[in-house]
Amino acid sequence: MPNINQKKISSLGTVSPTISSSSRSSMGSESPVHVFLISSPGQGHVNPLLRLGKRLASKGLLVTFCTPEGWARQMRQSSNITDEDLTPLGDGFIRFESFQDGWDDHDPRRQDLDLYLPQLEKLGKQLLPRMLHVHAQLNRPVSCLINNPFIPWVSEVAESLGLPSAMLWVQSCACFSAYYHYYHKILPFPSETEPEIDAQLPFMPLLRYDEIPSFLHPTTPYPFLRRAIMGQFKNLEKPFCVLMDTFQELERDNIEYMSKISPIKTVGPLFKNPKAPNSSAVRGDLLKADDCIEWLNSKPPSSVVYVSFGTVVYLSQEQINEIAYGILDSGVSFLWVMKPPHEDSGLVPRVVPEGFLEKAWEKGKVVQYSPQEQVLAHPSVACFVTHCGWNSSMEALTSGMPLVAFPQWGDQVTNAKYLVDVFKVAVRMCRGEAANADELIKREEVYKCLLEATVGPKAEEIRQNALKYKAAAEGAVAEGGSSDRNIQEFVDEVRKRSIEIIKNKTSKAVGCSTINGISGVLDM
Repeated sequence: MPNINQKKISSLGTVSPTISSSSRSSMGSESPVHVFLISSPGQGHVNPLLRLGKRLASKGLLVTFCTPEGWARQMRQSSNITDEDLTPLGDGFIRFESFQDGWDDHDPRRQDLDLYLPQLEKLGKQLLPRMLHVHAQLNRPVSCLINNPFIPWVSEVAESLGLPSAMLWVQSCACFSAYYHYYHKILPFPSETEPEIDAQLPFMPLLRYDEIPSFLHPTTPYPFLRRAIMGQFKNLEKPFCVLMDTFQELERDNIEYMSKISPIKTVGPLFKNPKAPNSSAVRGDLLKADDCIEWLNSKPPSSVVYVSFGTVVYLSQEQINEIAYGILDSGVSFLWVMKPPHEDSGLVPRVVPEGFLEKAWEKGKVVQYSPQEQVLAHPSVACFVTHCGWNSSMEALTSGMPLVAFPQWGDQVTNAKYLVDVFKVAVRMCRGEAANADELIKREEVYKCLLEATVGPKAEEIRQNALKYKAAAEGAVAEGGSSDRNIQEFVDEVRKRSIEIIKNKTSKAVGCSTINGISGVLDM
C-alpha cells in the first residue's frame, strides 16, 4: 500500500485525499461520520447525487463526492470546485475527489457506454478500496458508500469491504416500479412478438406501450442503458436503503406499495435545501451558465416561454426549425437553451433558422446553458417546454411551473404520462420514440400547445395544479416534512452503523492482540 501522504495510488489513477490544516481545524479533532458518494458521469446523475451530498452535509456529516477525473476536471473549471478543501454546508462539510478511468479524454470509446461502463467498473473496483483505505489512514474512515444507477458495482465493493451502502434512484418511483416488475418478470412488457402491449402496474395508471420506459422495449436503440439499469436491480438487495429524488405527497400510493418490497426513503426534491441556503454555491455543472436573469428581469410577469431539452436529447435540425416557427407564430417571448453537442460526439450543432432571431427581436434569447433553477423560479416565466427528464420535472413541479411535455425516450415518456394525466400540470406536445421515432411535430402543433399552456382556462387550471405541488414539495423538505424526516432517519442510521463498524474493528483488534499475547507466552 502506498504511503498515505502520496496522491498517487498505483499507475491506475489519482486521488486527492489531503485536507488543508485550516479545514482540518474547522472539522475538529474527532473522526467525523464520513459518507462517500460515487457518481456515474452525466449531468442528470451528477446533479441529484451532489444535491443529496449537500443535504447530508447540512445534517452534520462529512461528505466526499467522487467522479471519474474527466468529468471532475470540467466541474472544477465551470463551477470553481477545488479538490482537497472542505466546504462548510449547514452543520457539516463537503469535499471533492476523483479517480482516473484509464482512457484519454478524447478517446472515442467514451461515447459508447457499452464500452465505457465496463471500463469504469473494471478500474473503479480496483481503485475504490485503495481510496477508502487512504481515508481510514487519515482518521476519517468511510462509514457508508452511496452510488447512483449505471454503476451498481459500487454496492459490490461496499459488501466486500464490510461497509453499508445505499443507492440514490434518480428517476420517479413509477419508473422504479416498472423496472422492478420487468426485471422479475412479474408482468408482461412489450416484446418482439407483442411490441405494442400495454402495462398495468400496481397502483399506477395504465401505461400504454409508448408510455413504458423505452429502455424496456426490444427495439430500443439504447440496450446498454437497459443492461446498466438491470444491473442495479440485480444488486438491489445489497444497499440497506434506496433513496429517491421524489416526495411522498407526489407518488404516495406507489411509494407505499414499493416500500413493502424495497427499503425506499423519499428525500426529494433534492435541489431544495432549506437547511443550507449557501449550498447553491457548490454546483456540479459541466458548463458555465449564460447570464440570462437580467434579460428575464426586463420582461413582464408570466410572459416568457422557457425551452430546454436537457443535456442528452438531441433533436433534428428539421424539428428545431418547426419549434422555432411555432414559437414565432405564437408571438410569445422565449428563452431557448440550445446546448452544443459534445466535441467528440460527431454531431453537428443545431441552430435556429436564418433570420429567426431578427424576426423575434427583443422577444427572444438563445443561450447554450442556463441557471435552470433560477429561471424556473423567475416570475416572468410562464411555462417550460421540456423533454420531461426527471430532474427537470422535479425542478418544475417544485417551482410551480406549468409544462409543455416533449418527451423523447427512456423514463421521459413515463414522466410525461404523469405530468399530463396524473399531476395535470402539463400540455402534451408529443409521445416519444416508441410511438413514432421519425414523427415530426409541426409548427401548428407547437403554436397550439404554447397558447394552451399560457392563455385561457386550461392554462389557469394547470397553473393552479402546479402551485399545489410546489406547496407540497416545499412542505416535504421543510423541517419535519416527509423528506426531511427521511433524510434525518438515514443520517441517524449511518451514524449508528458507523459506531458499530468502529466497535467491530476495535473488538477484532483486541482479539488479535490477546491471541498474539498468548502465543508469545506459549513460545517462551
